[in-house]
Amino acid sequence: MIRSRKFISVFLFFILFPFLILPQAYSKNHAVVRGAVIKVIDGDTVTIRPFSGRLFKCRLYGIDAPEISHNGKPGQPYGNAADRELSNLVLRETVDVTLTGKSSFDREICIIRKMGIDINREMVERGYAWAYREYLSGPYKSEYIDAETGARKMRRGLWQQMNPQPPWEFRHKRY
Repeated sequence: MIRSRKFISVFLFFILFPFLILPQAYSKNHAVVRGAVIKVIDGDTVTIRPFSGRLFKCRLYGIDAPEISHNGKPGQPYGNAADRELSNLVLRETVDVTLTGKSSFDREICIIRKMGIDINREMVERGYAWAYREYLSGPYKSEYIDAETGARKMRRGLWQQMNPQPPWEFRHKRY
């Protein structure tokens, strides 16, 4: 009897272990994971260390920041500024990460909130990212587009330029 309980316990451990080490959000759409931002990769991508689970890369939903230089290729104006701004907002901070259930290039598509503030929207409002209309939906669409409109009117961040090139056009020409 004791051996069979031990066997069942060990068996269940190995069956359930993969689910215990991953954040619950990997298996559910729109689940929230609390963790710390341990690295800012660029103006719209960070690495998250969940308080329970494995590290993962998070691509900020609904925004597109200017490209930074990499692999010897030049970046866009305000690419480094967007990287710095996102770092100032979230690096080494505790955040709540809402996973959308979608991924792109081994990155989870996420909405990051710090103390209730939507950081994705904040990047657009401060003028360090575009509202990525092609991928926006629901209530975020009007919020992010309104944030971009306000940043343009106030000439914040990248909107200080006369006619900034959107990152999706820059990437298309670059690659």
